[in-house]
Amino acid sequence: MSEAEESSQRRLARNINELLQELRVAQAGVQILFGFLLSIAFTEKYASTSGYVRGIHLTTVLCAAVAVAFLTAPAAWHRVLFRQGRREDVIRSGNTFALVGLGFLALAMTGTVLLLAEVILGGWPAVIVGVVAFLVFGGLWFAWPSASAHGAEDRESP
Repeated sequence: MSEAEESSQRRLARNINELLQELRVAQAGVQILFGFLLSIAFTEKYASTSGYVRGIHLTTVLCAAVAVAFLTAPAAWHRVLFRQGRREDVIRSGNTFALVGLGFLALAMTGTVLLLAEVILGGWPAVIVGVVAFLVFGGLWFAWPSASAHGAEDRESP
């Protein structure tokens, strides 16, 4: 193996390790959230909730489940493909899976906040709280980093 190939392989290995480490953080949070959401359905009060609250709850549980699926997929892909010399595929797909998983995690977090706000406040105040949660997660996790990346590209061009 040439020095350049070894350097490329080390870079790929480092990228995979960084991706998997980042996903460990997100996975822990979404799994705790998923467990919390599942436990709600088994409470006495849940039986008397409205169809609207149940709909929010089910949608939120499904978003959390999809987030778990996407956030754990890169580890599964790595396990299946790493010995086949397909690290680049794992990184490329893993990055996409991580972003989609974070998107669904943002929706699950928003749904959880909306669900709690609906039980505590009800009506339009709950919807406003849910919209604010969506803007915070979407802004911090996606909009701000994207704007920052575009700003860096603009500063680099002559």
